[in-house]
Amino acid sequence: MQDELIARAEAWLAEDPDPETREELAELIAAKDVTELTARFTGTLQFGTAGLRGELGAGPMRMNRAVVIRAAAGLAAYLKKQGETDGLVVIGYDARHKSADFARDTAAVMTGAGLRAAVLPRPLPTPVLAYAIRHLGAAAGVEVTASHNPPRDNGYKVYLGDGSQIVPPADAEIAAEIDAVSSLADVPRPESGWETLDEGVLNAYLARTDAVLAQDSPRTARTVYTAMHGVGKDVLLAAFARAGFPEPVLVAEQAEPDPDFPTVAFPNPEEPGAMDLAFAKGRETDPDLIIANDPDADRLAAAVRDGADWRMLRGDEVGALLAQHLVNRGARGTFAESIVSSSLLGRIAGKAGLSYEETLTGFKWIARVEGLRYGYEEALGYCVDPDGVRDKDGITAALLITELASELKEAGRTLLDLLADIAVEHGLHATDQLSVRVEDLSVIANAMRRLREQPPTELAGLAITMSEDLTKGTDTLPPTDGLRYTLDGARVIVRPSGTEPKLKCYLEVVVPVGSHAELSTAHARAAELLAAIKRDLSAAAGI
Repeated sequence: MQDELIARAEAWLAEDPDPETREELAELIAAKDVTELTARFTGTLQFGTAGLRGELGAGPMRMNRAVVIRAAAGLAAYLKKQGETDGLVVIGYDARHKSADFARDTAAVMTGAGLRAAVLPRPLPTPVLAYAIRHLGAAAGVEVTASHNPPRDNGYKVYLGDGSQIVPPADAEIAAEIDAVSSLADVPRPESGWETLDEGVLNAYLARTDAVLAQDSPRTARTVYTAMHGVGKDVLLAAFARAGFPEPVLVAEQAEPDPDFPTVAFPNPEEPGAMDLAFAKGRETDPDLIIANDPDADRLAAAVRDGADWRMLRGDEVGALLAQHLVNRGARGTFAESIVSSSLLGRIAGKAGLSYEETLTGFKWIARVEGLRYGYEEALGYCVDPDGVRDKDGITAALLITELASELKEAGRTLLDLLADIAVEHGLHATDQLSVRVEDLSVIANAMRRLREQPPTELAGLAITMSEDLTKGTDTLPPTDGLRYTLDGARVIVRPSGTEPKLKCYLEVVVPVGSHAELSTAHARAAELLAAIKRDLSAAAGI
C-alpha cells in the first residue's frame, strides 16, 4: 500500500511543472509522510458546478498548476466537441497565491488546443470577467479565484458563452474530458500566442455601470469602503467617481490586494470580526453607509448605524431593500432568488405585479431565469444589471444601495426606516443561519443522514407541515442535496455548502406586523423563534 502510494506520488512529481510544488512533494516522498501523501493522492479534486476549489499544494487533491492544466485541457476538449473549434476563451484572475500562474497556464492550454485566448490585463473583480465574456462574444470564460475562502485556497470557475456559470450536464461533460487527460505531456502549452487585453474591456464594464442608476438621482450618501484585501478597490472607486458619489473613505489596512489576508481570520464580510476595522472607520468618520466587497468583489456587504453603533445588514435585508428600490423605480421583468433566501422577495414582487421565481442555490441558476430583471442570494450576492453581468456583482450592487441611501437621506430617512416600512407592509421576515464548519466531512454526511432517517416533526414548538427531500427534486426544482421543512410561520432548509466544508441551515420566520408601533415586539418574537429553531434543529441533526 505504501509502495503504491509512493509510486503514484513519484509519477505525479515527474510531470509537475511547478518548482514550488515539486519541492514540496519531493520532501513528502523523502520523509515517507504516508498521512499527508494519502490526503493528497486518494482521489482527485472533483470538477463540478462550482468548477474547482481547494487548498493549494502538490497532488491531485490540491489546487496546483498540474490540476489546472488538466482542467483547462478538459474544458478545451469540451468546447471543441461543442463546435467551438476556434472560439475565444476569456480568462480573469484575482490576487491570490498562484492565480496569475493558473491564468497563464489556462491561456497556454487554450492556445495549444487551437482556441483563441485573452487574459484580463491584471487582477480584477470576477464581475469584469463575467461582463467580458458577453462583451467580446466569447465561447467561454474562466475566473481563477477562491472568492472568500481562506488564504490557503484557490479555485477555478467556468462560464459558458452566455456569461453564466456552468450547470449540469456541462459540468459532468467537462469533468469527463478532464479525466481523459492521461498525461501533461499530451497537453500542448506554447509559450505565447494569446492576447493580454488592454484597459478597454474594463472601461466598457465601467461605462455599463451607468445603466444601474436612475438619471438625475441623488448621489449624496457618504460611504466607508473595505476591499477585504481583495481586488475591488480600484474598480469600485472608478465606478463611484463616474457616478458622482462622494469618494468612499477607505479602510486602509484592507484596501490593497494581499493574498495572506492578514487582518481577518476569513476574508468574508459575513464572518465574525471581518468588518471590525470598517466599523472602527465608521465610528471615526460617521458616514451614511459602510460597504464591503469580498476579495473577488462579486459580493456586497452593507452596514448601517443602528442606535449608537454599526451593524451589518443581513443579505436578505439588502436583497429586500434593492428589490423595493427597483420596484419604486418602475422596474419590469422577473425577480428571482435561490430557495435559501427570504420569501420576502416573492411578496414584494407579487405586490408589484412582477413575475417571481425560486431556483436552486447559486447564481449559475439565478442567472438563467428567463426575463430576469433582478436576482439575489442571501450570501451577499446581487445581480442588479443582468443585461450587463449575468452573475452576482458587488460593484454595481454597491452603486445601487448607495443610490438608495442617497434618496432616503434627501428625505431625512434611512435604510432602517425603509426596512420598517417593508415589514409593516409584508410582515417581518426574519432570517438566520446555523452554519457548522468541519474538518471531517463525515460530520456533514452523518447529520444529513440522521435528519433523513429521523426527521423532526416540530421545531420551536411549531409543527412541520411539510418535509421535502430535495434530492428527489420538485415540480419546479431539479434534484439537489438538501432538505426543506415548512412550518406554520417558518421555513428551514439544510444543505452542505458547495464551496466550503460547512453544513448550512437557513432559517426564516414570518411575524405579522400591524403597525410601526408593533415592530419591536415582532422583532423580539422573531428572535425568540429563531433561537429556538436553531437549538432544536442542532439537536435533531446531532451538531
